[in-house]
Amino acid sequence: MPDSPHTVSDVMTHTAVAVGRRATYKEIVALMEQWKVSAVPVLEGEGRVIGVVSEADLLPKEELRVDDPTQADRPLSDAAKAGAVFAEELMSSPAVTVHADATVAEAARIMARRHVKRLPVVDDIGMLEGVVSRSDLLKVFLRPDEDIAEEIRRTVVADLPPAAQVEVSVEEGVVTLGGSLRDRALVPLLARAVRAVEGVVDIRVDLGAPVGDGTRP
Repeated sequence: MPDSPHTVSDVMTHTAVAVGRRATYKEIVALMEQWKVSAVPVLEGEGRVIGVVSEADLLPKEELRVDDPTQADRPLSDAAKAGAVFAEELMSSPAVTVHADATVAEAARIMARRHVKRLPVVDDIGMLEGVVSRSDLLKVFLRPDEDIAEEIRRTVVADLPPAAQVEVSVEEGVVTLGGSLRDRALVPLLARAVRAVEGVVDIRVDLGAPVGDGTRP
């Protein structure tokens, strides 16, 4: 099997920009601009995450102008945020968070499902440990091709039957499996195992049956 997948703790930013409940609208905008982030966690007490203020939470103030009749049918929640001043009024709560031991794939699924660009990383009691962004999750695809190939040979190909003659090459994250494999039922299983290796962008399978066994096309 492939090595253990990367977890959020491997790629997250450990020093996170955050604000308190009473941070003002302008303070939040200034922080986002200074640190080039699209959202900030809102904390209370000694660091428990109670919400997140994102660019989407801030935009209603600009979008909803009292003299703009085209905005009359916007949701009341947007109207409330348009008049908000403090983080506790602006934030989306409860916050969508992730734990540090979640896999990169799990974090990516949460982001996609909840339509967010950044996730606060919290411990078991909700205390902030860091932040993981979409760009952080993409770091696994910076892995060198030879590292990917070596892991596939060591943890996937090495488990195949002795008669298998599978060659592995990787270019720009795209894995090519060449050679021969007698048991054709293993091909989809092999492809699935290779896709599970961190950093694999795509896979191309060019495996024939061994010459002379009567099954090669």
